Amino acid sequence: MNARPAWQKSSFCGEGDNCVYVSAAPGTLVRVADRADPAHLVLATTQAAWADFLRVVKQPD
Repeated sequence: MNARPAWQKSSFCGEGDNCVYVSAAPGTLVRVADRADPAHLVLATTQAAWADFLRVVKQPD
């Protein structure tokens, strides 16, 4: 059975659907999309790379 991904909307979104969504994929992948619709997938990366990305973008200037 192929379960639909559970997308999580970024907490930094504004009004409407102009937002980034993230979903854990089978194995060690993370999916990143520009909308909640999985057909709009723009990136798939490893959990380790995603964690590194989040760490860097959350660092204060």
